[in-house]
Amino acid sequence: MPSYFIHTFGCQSNKSDSERIAGDYAARGYTEARSWKLADEIVINTCAIRESAEQRARHLVFIIAKFFADQGKQKPKIILTGCMVHHGYDQLYKMMPGIDEILPINEVGFNQSAVRKEKTHAWIPISAGCNSFCTYCIVPYSRGREQSRAQDEILTEVRDLAQKGYSEVTLLGQNVNSWGLEKVGIGFRKLLMSHKETFSRENIPDNQSQYLKPKGTPPFVRLLQEISKIDGIEKIRFMTSNPWDFHEELIDEIAKNKKIDRFLHLPIQSGSNSVLYRMNRGYTREDYLNLIERIRAKVPDAVFGSDIIVGFPDETDAEFEDTVDLAKKVGWKVAFVAMYSPRPGTASWRIYTDNIPHTVKKKRWEILDQIINKDNLVIRPKVVK
Repeated sequence: MPSYFIHTFGCQSNKSDSERIAGDYAARGYTEARSWKLADEIVINTCAIRESAEQRARHLVFIIAKFFADQGKQKPKIILTGCMVHHGYDQLYKMMPGIDEILPINEVGFNQSAVRKEKTHAWIPISAGCNSFCTYCIVPYSRGREQSRAQDEILTEVRDLAQKGYSEVTLLGQNVNSWGLEKVGIGFRKLLMSHKETFSRENIPDNQSQYLKPKGTPPFVRLLQEISKIDGIEKIRFMTSNPWDFHEELIDEIAKNKKIDRFLHLPIQSGSNSVLYRMNRGYTREDYLNLIERIRAKVPDAVFGSDIIVGFPDETDAEFEDTVDLAKKVGWKVAFVAMYSPRPGTASWRIYTDNIPHTVKKKRWEILDQIINKDNLVIRPKVVK
C-alpha cells in the first residue's frame, strides 16, 4: 500500500489544508508514513509570510534530496503546495530543483473528509484568500481573492463532526468576519503590476472599500448563530478578525452567546498611526482602542491576542514606542510578534526600503515579547515566521 507524509509550515489555515490533503490521500488508499524517510510521496505545505519560512521549506527539500542521494536510493515524489506557489512554477523549480510537482493550494478541495489529528476540536475553513491589501502581506497573491464557502456546506461539515463526537470548532479565514459580505471588485492587481517607481501608497484603496456594508445582521453573525444551534457543539472560536469589520452585531452576539470563546484574536500590527497608514491597515490606534473598549463593555471576560510587526520600513523609535504604549494600554494575553521582511510582489516591497537594521528589529522584538508574553509559557511567538 503506498504511503504519504505531509510537512506543514505556517498558520492554522495551512494545518487545515494539510488535513484535507491527507483526506484525499486516504480516499485513494494511501497510508500515512511515520516519517518522510519512509514515504512514497512527500507533500511540503509552505508558508510565504516571512522570508525565513521560505528558507526552511527550501532547506527541507535540500535535506530530503541529499538524504536519498547519500543512501543511493530512489527519492520519493516531492510535491510542493501552500503559499510559496505565488512565485510561479518556473521560479520554484529553479529555487528547489528537488521538487517533482507543484500543487496550487486553491486546488485542495472539500470533496473528501479531512483526516484530523485531534478528536474533540476541528479547524473549519469558511473562506479562502483575501480581499484586503495590507502593504506588507503576500496572502492576496499566494491564496487569491477572498472566496466564502457556502453556509450549507459549512453547517453540514459541523453537524457531521458533532455526530462524531467533536465538541469544539475553530472557524478559519484570513479575514474571518468578512465571510459572506458582498465584495467590490477593483483593478488592484493591475496597479501592482505597474512600474515600481511610479507606484505609491496613494494608489492603494482602503481595505474597507473592498466590501459593501451589510444590510441587517452581518452574514458571519448569522453563521455563528446557526452553528450554535447544532447539538454537541459546545465551543466556537474564530480567527483571524480584522478590526475594521468587527461589527457591533458581532460584539452583541459574543456577549449573549456563551458558546463563543472569550479569547479574541485582533491583530493590530503597529501602535503607530503613521506606520498603520504605511501598512494600509485602514484604522488608527484610536479606532482599535475604541473597539477594545466597546467589546470589554459588553463582554467583560474577553481576553485579547494580537499580531505585531516590528521594524517596518522607516519605523522610528517614537513610532515603536507608540506600539509599546498600546501594548501596556490593551494588555494582550499573547501577541505573535514578527520582524518585518519584504515579500517580493507586495506593495511595501515596491514602494518602501527595508531600512531598519536586523539588530534594531531584534531588540524591538525582545522588548515587546518581554512586555506581552513574559508570563505566557504555553504559546510563544516565533521571532521569524
